[in-house]
Amino acid sequence: MWGILYLCSRKCNESPKSMRFTGSIDAKTDEKGRVFVPSVFRKILQKEEEEGLVLRRDIFENCLVLYPKSVWDAQVNSVRARTNPFDRHQRQGLRLFTADAENITLDSGGRMLIPRRYMEHAGIKSDVRFIGVDDTIEIWSRQAAEGLLSNPEEVANILEEMMKDDT
Repeated sequence: MWGILYLCSRKCNESPKSMRFTGSIDAKTDEKGRVFVPSVFRKILQKEEEEGLVLRRDIFENCLVLYPKSVWDAQVNSVRARTNPFDRHQRQGLRLFTADAENITLDSGGRMLIPRRYMEHAGIKSDVRFIGVDDTIEIWSRQAAEGLLSNPEEVANILEEMMKDDT
């Protein structure tokens, strides 16, 4: 019993991971689809002692999302917690979310391999842009990312709407 209390007190007092990826960094894939994950992002992963990564297509945009394993696990747990295992539609949602993901490892040089089907989905030929988005990293074709980030008025309007007081 005391061992359980000790474990709970240790876990309950640990602060949550505070991974925050910010900025956008351009890179190039090689002929095999390998690309260097930007060192600034790798340093954050190392600091947080993240061992694994998960890559999946974004559910809204034609880009890829690179999840640190702990963030991916939290996402899957959240979806699973809302899934009734006896509801066919909800099970299909969980299935589609998890089936379209792939475990990724970095080689000793910090490169990852982007599978061909993911490159095709995102329209990536060679030039990519890594965009830090909170606790995930998006991977865009550079051309698509430039269009996405080129309208400061749109950013202002979206943030203004998000931050409105609901009173």
